[in-house]
Formats: sequence, structure tokens, C-alpha cells
Amino acid sequence: MNLKFNYNIIAQFSSIPLFLLLWQWVSDAEIVNPLLFPPPTRVAEAFYRWATDGPLIMDAAMSVSRVVVGFTLGSVVGIIVGILTGRYQLVASFLTPIFGILRPIPPIAFVPLVILWFGLSEGGKYFLIFWGVVFTVWIATHLGVQRVDQTYIRAARCLGTPEHRMLSQVLFPGSIPFIFVGLRTSVSIAFYTLVAAELASALSGVVYRMDIDQQKLQIGQVMAGLLIMCFMSAIADKLFSVITQRIGWWE
Repeated sequence: MNLKFNYNIIAQFSSIPLFLLLWQWVSDAEIVNPLLFPPPTRVAEAFYRWATDGPLIMDAAMSVSRVVVGFTLGSVVGIIVGILTGRYQLVASFLTPIFGILRPIPPIAFVPLVILWFGLSEGGKYFLIFWGVVFTVWIATHLGVQRVDQTYIRAARCLGTPEHRMLSQVLFPGSIPFIFVGLRTSVSIAFYTLVAAELASALSGVVYRMDIDQQKLQIGQVMAGLLIMCFMSAIADKLFSVITQRIGWWE
């Protein structure tokens, strides 16, 4: 048992170094064009230049702020609408057909309209991320409300709980496990949508800088941007995992 555990530890800590060595070898051996697929050493150099001589901190801060604002707006609206549609059949009957039409539209399809509607302002980027988040959170919340134990609802009714407290003190807490699943899924969606948002109309941001570097054939810096996006998305996902473990009384 201990031997197997040690092998697992070795595999866990050696996987990334081996991957980087393989990447370096493939590029150095020119199995692929090193200009288009630079080795990790060149990517690290590009990242260092970006951090020391370029606006890396500003770009990362702008990208994170867009994700935070768009994600927050989409989450709040998705939770509120999800609670209402999950609780009231009339609201669900009215909104579900509309959402059924709008939900399949990918955020990137709005890019031409967003450029016309918002120009280069931040509102367009917030809107695209909001669009990517709101429907996922809505579905998760809607399903969570519908799966709240009816015993709790009946008990609250017997105690004379008013409807507004029923929503906030019974249905919302009861649907939190589903809401967190929707929120955690939406974090990744928000970063996916950030790509379209910054390619549409931006003057700063990690993806914007990647687009500029791609036009200059600075592929090392483009790949450094990809790693930064991976890192930011992984940190956000890990934060949700930690929060879930701390307050996850349902587990």
C-alpha cells in the first residue's frame, strides 16, 4: 500500500517536469517549426520580459476585473431568476420559452452587435461574460429549488413563514449545493468568454495582448498568455473548491 502511494506521489510531481522536457525536446529537435512552437525556455523568457518591461500586471488586472464583474452580474441574475422560476410555475411558464431560445446563442455570436452597441467601453465585455454565465447559474438554481425537500417547505408553512422568508430562508439555502455547481462551472465559462470579449473591442488585457503578439509573430509571448489564462482559471476554480469544502455541510 505504501509502495503504491509512493509511486503515485512520484507520478504526481514528475508529470509536469517530464511534460516540459518533452516539449523542449520536440522544439529543439525541430520536429515542429520552433518559430510557431517555441520551447518552454523561450516562453519563460517572453513571460519575464512581459512582467518586467511590459504591462503584465495591468493586463492581468483588467482581465480579472472583467471576469469578476461579468461573473458577479450573471450569477446574481441567474440565482434570482432561478429561484423565481423554480418556485413559481407561472414565472417558469413565461420565462422558460424565452430562455430556451436565448440560451443556445453563444456569447461570441454577439461580438458584432457588442461592438456597435458598446464600442470600446467595458460594458460590452461585461455583457459577453454575463451572457456566458447567467444561463448556467439559472438552470442550476432552478433545479436546486425544485429539489428542495418538501418536508422543509411544509414545516415552514405550518410555522406561518411568509413567502419572502420562504424564498430566502428555505429555498435558497436548500438549493445552495446546486447553485455552487452552477457557479463553479460558470467560472470556466467566464474565462472562455473573456477571450471573445477582449478580441472584440479591448485596448488592454491578457487576450488582447496575445492577439497583438500573434500579429507580430511573437509566439512565445502568445503561449505565455495562454499559461497565464490557465493559471488564473485554475486559481478561481481552486478558490471555489476551498469555499465549497469549508461551507459544504451537504457533503
